[in-house]
Amino acid sequence: MSDLAPLLQGFFTDKLMLQLQASQHTIAAYRDTFTLLLGFAEQRTGRPPARLSIADLDAPTIGAFLQHLETVRGNTAATRNVRLAAIRSFFRYAALRAPEHAAVIQRVLAIPPKRFDRAIVNYLTTTETDALVAAPDRTTWTGRRDHALLLTDVHTGLRVSELTRLALQDVHLGLGPHLRCHGKGRKDRCTPLTSGTVKVLKTWLKERGGERSDPLFPTRCGTPLSRDAVEHLVAKHTRTAAATCPSLADKHVTPHTLRHSTAMALLHAGVDVSVIALWLGHESTETTQIYLHADMTIKERALARTAPADSTPGRFTAPDNLLAFLKTL
Repeated sequence: MSDLAPLLQGFFTDKLMLQLQASQHTIAAYRDTFTLLLGFAEQRTGRPPARLSIADLDAPTIGAFLQHLETVRGNTAATRNVRLAAIRSFFRYAALRAPEHAAVIQRVLAIPPKRFDRAIVNYLTTTETDALVAAPDRTTWTGRRDHALLLTDVHTGLRVSELTRLALQDVHLGLGPHLRCHGKGRKDRCTPLTSGTVKVLKTWLKERGGERSDPLFPTRCGTPLSRDAVEHLVAKHTRTAAATCPSLADKHVTPHTLRHSTAMALLHAGVDVSVIALWLGHESTETTQIYLHADMTIKERALARTAPADSTPGRFTAPDNLLAFLKTL
C-alpha cells in the first residue's frame, strides 16, 4: 500500500467524520470526487488506486483531471470548482502529515478556481406557482401528498434535503404555526406557515397518520422521499401545469427553483433582504443579493425616480400652510 491510501483514509475518518463532523451530503460529495480522481489517475498511470502515491497526483495530473471533468464528463465550471475544493481540502490535510511531498502539495494548492458567468436566478411568478401547486390530481393519495409538499415548499423555501427530512414532529399548527427544520450547517430554524398552508397540512396530517418520528411526506412504503423523487414529481407536475400556464413550458423547474420563487415573492412583498436570509437559512446576506439582481421591479422603481437627461430641473415650492396642517392630522 502506498502513502496515499492511509492519508486519504485518515482524511475521511479523522478529519471529516471525527473532527469536522461533516454531513453525509459533504462526505458523499468528497467521496465521489476522489472516486473520479483515482479512476482518472489509474488510467493515466496504469496503477490501481491502492498503489498510487501523492506524487502521482501532482499539479499537471490534477489540472488534466479538472479539464477531463469539463470536456469529457460535461461538468460545469461550478462543479469543477466544487471538485477542486474537495481536492484542496485533502492536500491541506496532507501538508502536515507528508512534508516530504511539500513541493507537490503546494503546487496543487496553488491551482485557482475557474471563473464563470453567473446566470440570473430562475424563479416562478405567482401565476406559475399557483398553476404548479394546483397540478397534482388530488383524487389520489399521491396527488394529495404532492399538493401538500409543493404548497409547503413554495411558501417556506426549504432546501430539498430539508424538505425530505421533515418529520411529523416538526410540524406545529397551533398558535404561531411553523415548521422546524435542521438545515445546512447544522442550523435549526423555524419557518412560519400561511393560513392556506396550515389548512392543507391539517388535512394531510389526518390522512397521513403515523408516529411523530415518521416522515411528513413519505413514499408509498412509508420511507422518506429521495432527492430524485422530489425532482421527478416537480418536473412531472410542471409539465401538467404547462397546459394551463404556457409560460412554464419555457422554464426548467427544479425544487431549487421553488426556493428561488419563495425568495422573490418575499422580496416583491417588501421584505428586507436580511429577513429573507434568515428565512432561507443563508449564512450571510451576501448569498441573498442574487435575488436583488434578478428583481426587475426594484430596478424599474429606481429608474422611475430618475429624471430624463433632457428635462428641465424643477424648483422647490414650499407646501401650503393649511394643507401642511391637514396632513399632520
